[in-house]
Amino acid sequence: MTEDEMLYKKAEEALKTAYAPYSNFKVGAAVLSASGKIYTGCNVENASYPASICAERTAIVKAVSEGEKELTKIAVASCRGDFTYPCGVCRQVLSEFMKNAFVIVGNGKEIKKFKVCELLPHSFTL
Repeated sequence: MTEDEMLYKKAEEALKTAYAPYSNFKVGAAVLSASGKIYTGCNVENASYPASICAERTAIVKAVSEGEKELTKIAVASCRGDFTYPCGVCRQVLSEFMKNAFVIVGNGKEIKKFKVCELLPHSFTL
């Protein structure tokens, strides 16, 4: 199993803990830090939709809050069994912490890999 496949499997495991009673769309993410540690996250919905948080941001916030500043890859998996790409807000957060890193998505049979800058080529920066 490749590193990308292993990271995707971790994302699949993370989606099992998602809290998605409103959309029933469960998503898991796993982010790999330069130190080799993996942080997982899932989406957590709220009746007030703007208070919800996506799996990708959950994983990134966990990593950053633990002192990780160099993140190299993130994998995203969903209950849909199809390629699930980060939303626009997540892409912006990815560009903040992982601009030259990779996003891995899969559908159970195939894995695709993109650079963050490919998914959000003109991100907002200060």
